Amino acid sequence: MTKRDEMRVDKALQGLDFPADRDEILDFATDREADAETLTALRSIPSARYASKDEVLHAVPQEPEGDAPGGTARG
Repeated sequence: MTKRDEMRVDKALQGLDFPADRDEILDFATDREADAETLTALRSIPSARYASKDEVLHAVPQEPEGDAPGGTARG
């Protein structure tokens, strides 16, 4: 996920009451008509209960920005 993707996820989850599980997060983002890239990013998070939007953002696998090959998970 790039910084731009992070902003999309952040915006898609504005107003969501936490804690929330993966399905609640996906339903909320879908109801808010999040774009396909945002929904793809959210579908990639592990099935778990998240205490905050920051936890969700950290759970989304990271992709490099620009031309750098490969992707990394946040640690």
